[in-house]
Amino acid sequence: MTKAQDLKFGAKAGLNVASIGGDAYAGLGGLDSRIAYHIGVFAEIPLIMKFSIQPELLYSAQGSQFGGVFGFDDDYDQKLNYINAPILVKYNVIKGLSGELGPVVGFLLSADGGRAFNNNGVEVDNKDAFNSLDIGVAIGASYAMDNGFIGGLRYNKGVSNINDSDFTNNKNQNNVFQVWAGYSFL
Repeated sequence: MTKAQDLKFGAKAGLNVASIGGDAYAGLGGLDSRIAYHIGVFAEIPLIMKFSIQPELLYSAQGSQFGGVFGFDDDYDQKLNYINAPILVKYNVIKGLSGELGPVVGFLLSADGGRAFNNNGVEVDNKDAFNSLDIGVAIGASYAMDNGFIGGLRYNKGVSNINDSDFTNNKNQNNVFQVWAGYSFL
């Protein structure tokens, strides 16, 4: 049975190194990474033995930079902003050190920059070219100190197509490497 004092709640923030991979950019040699951030809250719920569940709610700035492909400037950088809800299974390897793995569900808030075209080649509103739901898998590691400070590394690999098929036949995914720090209140 889980005791109330075993529950942990906290806040975290960190750096995102994000990119979009997939069909649309394969011929371009890929896009440059967008350096951005994420911020949010989490809970850690002990299960059995060395396992726990860690649900999170994060604002995450993602996307890619064109980096001069075809002479595009910063106005064409693709900025995708999400509310992400990872649900991670954590395994406590040794005191303080944990490995984590689980699904990430993202809800698109905004899509700025870039240019979007429908299947007929007509330019459309950028947000309309993207699915409102993004699914991925997260894998990472974290270290918690006795004083409540924590830090970690995580890689989120998109598994669903972020493009709306009504607007483009391309299949692209979000890829995000995260470095973060936080504080656990309990």
